[in-house]
Amino acid sequence: MTHPYEPPWWRKTTVYHIYPRSFADSNGDGIGDLVGVLGKLDYLQDLGIETVWLSPFFQSPQADFGYDISDYLTVAPEYGSLDDVTRLIDAVHARGMKIVFDMVLNHTSEQHPWFTESRSSRHNKKRDWYIWRDGREPRGKAPPNNWQCMLGGSGWRYDRATDQWHWASFLPFQPDLNYRNPEVQEAMLGTVRHWLSRGVDGFRLDIFNAIYKDAGFGDNPFSLRPLPSEDNPHGFFQNHLHTIDHPDTLDFARKLRTVVDEFQAPARFVVGEVFGSPSSVRRYCGEHADGLNLVFLFKTMRTEVTGPALRSLVEEFERVFPEPYLPTWVFSNHDRPRMLHRLGNDVRKAKLLAMLQLTARGVPFIYYGEEIGMRHAPIPLVRGRDPLAQRNRRVPQPLARLLSQKGLLLNRDECRLPMQWDAGPNAGFSPADAEPWLPVHRDAAHVNVVQQTADPTSIFHTYRSLLTLRKGSRALQAGRLELHSKASVPSDVLAFRRSHGTEIVDVYLNASEHALVVNLGEPNGRSLYSSRVSGLRPAARTYKLQPYEGVMLLVP
Repeated sequence: MTHPYEPPWWRKTTVYHIYPRSFADSNGDGIGDLVGVLGKLDYLQDLGIETVWLSPFFQSPQADFGYDISDYLTVAPEYGSLDDVTRLIDAVHARGMKIVFDMVLNHTSEQHPWFTESRSSRHNKKRDWYIWRDGREPRGKAPPNNWQCMLGGSGWRYDRATDQWHWASFLPFQPDLNYRNPEVQEAMLGTVRHWLSRGVDGFRLDIFNAIYKDAGFGDNPFSLRPLPSEDNPHGFFQNHLHTIDHPDTLDFARKLRTVVDEFQAPARFVVGEVFGSPSSVRRYCGEHADGLNLVFLFKTMRTEVTGPALRSLVEEFERVFPEPYLPTWVFSNHDRPRMLHRLGNDVRKAKLLAMLQLTARGVPFIYYGEEIGMRHAPIPLVRGRDPLAQRNRRVPQPLARLLSQKGLLLNRDECRLPMQWDAGPNAGFSPADAEPWLPVHRDAAHVNVVQQTADPTSIFHTYRSLLTLRKGSRALQAGRLELHSKASVPSDVLAFRRSHGTEIVDVYLNASEHALVVNLGEPNGRSLYSSRVSGLRPAARTYKLQPYEGVMLLVP
């Protein structure tokens, strides 16, 4: 007897991204922690979330708030303990959910014992664990080449004690590991195995496309591009030919996948933070889907909310990521402006994008607070705690605001404010007598979980309804996607069909300010969901979509 193919869980899941420092403070020190996350699991389960992804909570000097790791196997005390990690993993699994950790493979903190040893002497046994080079003439006091880091400016840092330079792809206190050293690979893959053996279900991989740098250390070519973007990582007038997307990084993606695939029952997965066009980043998934399981597709973050633009986006994702590849859907994260900021705080548009995210083929990633419509908070660069804000503090604030509207955030504090649980002191994030590490948004009194839960028309109920429908629908979880013809719907309506076996779901999304009529076909279709009204009349052949309304129909 043959059994129908059952996709692995990660192909069907929905992921909720938690920035632990800002989610829930359990002990009143103003910093979110693992026990705080543990106390909110019932909320996430009720919302319909299936997988929880945590930004780093490992031992760190917190110069980059966890993305500068000094020990991959212990927990920073402000976040909790290893016992708390075990309790959290067990509690997530007890609820039938999965848990994903953030893994920073590219670099460590400069306070990691490995780097402390490496910089102590040119002859130290860990010297070659990082990327060290002699400088250029005169007398080696110029950087080894013209390589720029991802933030602009030279990524080389001079070490006076040993009279050499070391490389940092991101911030200067985050030295890159040297993956051309087999001992480094062994150590980092050992770290991956360690957490998988502890029950972690997968990893999000930080700036994965910078893992390998060219061994020849030649200069990067000149480019006319002033700034990088989600579609093109090159910028600051340089083509990062030798520092980003090296072919050896693609090979390492396959090697990492073999390690992850050692762990089954359940299967595990990895999703890479890589930058470039969809066709460019697809390479990280391997020619035979044997690389990273998923890659983030950040083009979603700058696509206009119009019918033609959204249709073009879906067409591209379907063309570039056909089966067995799978696209991802993400509209916000801990490094980018919140979704509503880009949408001019138009909740109707946010609901429409949530409907697209949770009905299109792919894996959705929801950033904490997105489900209650948390808003972006402008914070002057001179007041920012984010090291990027400190680095950019001399940039005029009007320019910083303009860049944030374009998706380039110079102060990431603005999208990392404490989660808004209620209208009480500190929005329920911290006890009333605590001082949260970042200020609570001024809108928290009327944008919070308690208020949103009580309002049946809120964006919270949009997310919960869609997540519930998705969990119960094979078509939405794992079905094929077919766009309706352009001629069959108005140009401002994105319409597509999801099908799996005999189950068929039609989706219609009106991405305009105008009411538009769509033909639903035979009158015996049953409404599954509307983002604006309670239901559709079963006898109607047509339906007038209100501005930014979306509907789903079960086709018999």
